[in-house]
Amino acid sequence: MSRLLLIIAIVAVVYLLIRAYRKQAPRQDKPVAEDMVRCAHCGVHLPKGESVQADGQFFCGTEHRDAYRK
Repeated sequence: MSRLLLIIAIVAVVYLLIRAYRKQAPRQDKPVAEDMVRCAHCGVHLPKGESVQADGQFFCGTEHRDAYRK
């Protein structure tokens, strides 16, 4: 009977340790939303980091930047 209680106690301790470890595991943060800008030539919206900037305007690519300058 004492062996059974010892086994149950060991299983309970292992279970509690695993549960505590899972709670402390770092979770990945959600990616931060990036500002969206509008292409001055065609009007498409795209993330600011992917845009091409010239003359204070944002463009979806170099072709639209060049076409806007003409």
